[in-house]
Formats: sequence, C-alpha cells, structure tokens
Amino acid sequence: MTERKSVRPAEAAALLGVCRETVYVLMRSGRLRSIKAGRARLIPLTAIDELLSADEEFAA
Repeated sequence: MTERKSVRPAEAAALLGVCRETVYVLMRSGRLRSIKAGRARLIPLTAIDELLSADEEFAA
C-alpha cells in the first residue's frame, strides 16, 4: 500500500484540529495550498506541514 500524499478538507481539518470551514478559509486566503482534481479539492500533506511551520515562525 502506498503512502497518501494528500487529504480532503475534512481530513485536513481533523489533522489541524479545526473545523472544515476554517480549512476553506485558509485555502481561500492562500495560507493553505490545495489542488483541484476533478470536483475534489485535495490538500497536499506538505502544505499542512508548511502552514504549521509558518505559524510556528510567526509565533516566535
């Protein structure tokens, strides 16, 4: 089985500990990268790591 490289917004929300709407706000603002695959919106796991790293740098 291959390792997943992206998640859907609901899964990203669970990983980040926020609601799904917050994930959509982050995507619209450009703070969380996402891609469109057909009708699905996918968020690369690297984008979640980048968001968390950026927030850590901002807080420091």
